[in-house]
Amino acid sequence: MRDTWRVAAGSAAAGLAVAVAAVAVAGPWDSGQRTAERARAASWDRGSGADHTGAGLPGGPAPAPSAAEVLTALGAAPAGEGREGRGGRGEEAAPEPGEAPAPAPAALADTLQPLLEDGVLGTLRTASVVDVATGRELYGAGAGRSVVPASTVKIATAVAALSALGPDHRIPTRVVWDADGERVFLVGGGDPTVTPAALRRLADATARELGERGVKRIEPAHDTSLYSGPARHPIGPNENIAPVSALMVNEGRLDDSTRGPAPRSDDPARDAAEIFTDRLRERGVGVERPGHPGRARKAPEGAEELAVHRSAPLADLVERMMLHSDNDIAEALFRQAAVARGEPASFAGAGRAVRAQLAGYGRALPLKGTRFADGSGLDRSGRVSAGLLTRLLVLAADPARPELRSVLTGLPVARFSGTLGGRYDDEATRTGAGLVRAKTGTLTGINTLAGTVVDADGRLLVFAFTASGTTDRQGAHEALDRLAAALANCGCR
Repeated sequence: MRDTWRVAAGSAAAGLAVAVAAVAVAGPWDSGQRTAERARAASWDRGSGADHTGAGLPGGPAPAPSAAEVLTALGAAPAGEGREGRGGRGEEAAPEPGEAPAPAPAALADTLQPLLEDGVLGTLRTASVVDVATGRELYGAGAGRSVVPASTVKIATAVAALSALGPDHRIPTRVVWDADGERVFLVGGGDPTVTPAALRRLADATARELGERGVKRIEPAHDTSLYSGPARHPIGPNENIAPVSALMVNEGRLDDSTRGPAPRSDDPARDAAEIFTDRLRERGVGVERPGHPGRARKAPEGAEELAVHRSAPLADLVERMMLHSDNDIAEALFRQAAVARGEPASFAGAGRAVRAQLAGYGRALPLKGTRFADGSGLDRSGRVSAGLLTRLLVLAADPARPELRSVLTGLPVARFSGTLGGRYDDEATRTGAGLVRAKTGTLTGINTLAGTVVDADGRLLVFAFTASGTTDRQGAHEALDRLAAALANCGCR
């Protein structure tokens, strides 16, 4: 079996490199570590993940440990220490990454098909399981059929934004000075994560610059013109997402939360402008119409930049989006892809941009039937196939595409972090705790799961499971988790 694998791998050197790199980011394959993670996961109280049905789940458990604490790649044994004893399987040595045998398709189908037929998964189920090292689909059930993806569409949003802009791109929020009109413009660049503290720092820097120019009084204004089209998401006012604006503060949240559902502002741009303008006044700058943040208008071409705040790198924003299923970041990245490709930064323009960006990968990505209606997956008119989701994950694992790595490193870890922190805690699923890393998707009647897993033999697989027409959300979650846990526990030969 191993000799056969080496022959196959010799004809796909790039595939072997993928396995080595992706195992490192997806977690350990050593069975002793697997046992330790399962034991640790089983000892924790149950928590809860994000819910996009609109019901809202405020509060919840304390954040789970991050993936870095739980899933550290084992690497080579220290000098002078053999591989024996590290595998947790008696004297059996753990495989080197890439050496482990792939599951046999027939055996994998025998394992997964009965689980996929569970009636709790609704009226339409699709599935795709792909071996990362070879790119071969090992199991498929309606894998090419496009369905409502819910939040798993964030995988496509992330790949498009990262490939268009690069992982180090930072979204700017600028302050510019129109000397002719004696106006200061706060210009939104599309960063939803700007904090009040960042806006005050911008105002401090602006006040210093104005002081050096001898400016005592200004007219404030704010510029949201980068985005076009409707600001309100098609789902309407909802605690899962603020109006989509190029200028925001704390994602339009009206409480102290940093993730999950929350009351949202009707005008997040005005809120940001008010914080900025109030700080200018505190710093001694005279403001026309005190207490008013100024009108929303477009800054003139050639206005002088006074100060700038830049977001965290795009890779960090992707990780935050994936871990907590952050809809506001998703819609921002959706529009960043549009800006990069010269499309209008609207729902429609961004949808065209994302599709075009992904089409640049050619036949590697099956886009037939796909529709990107939004970046977050809240819009039910979006369509994505399980086969596309697995191919996107394979791309993200490719060592030749390091710019996409945060798509994987941001995935929640089963029973440990993000939207999977409260799952994989019963007898049927705990074998996947600490081993499954996946993006969740939940709308009323729609449940999806797509991610990576290292199976019992040490083989890295990517998977996507979708369920449409479900009536029992919790039951559907558990059924999807059983599918992913079965992969984690499967040698399937």
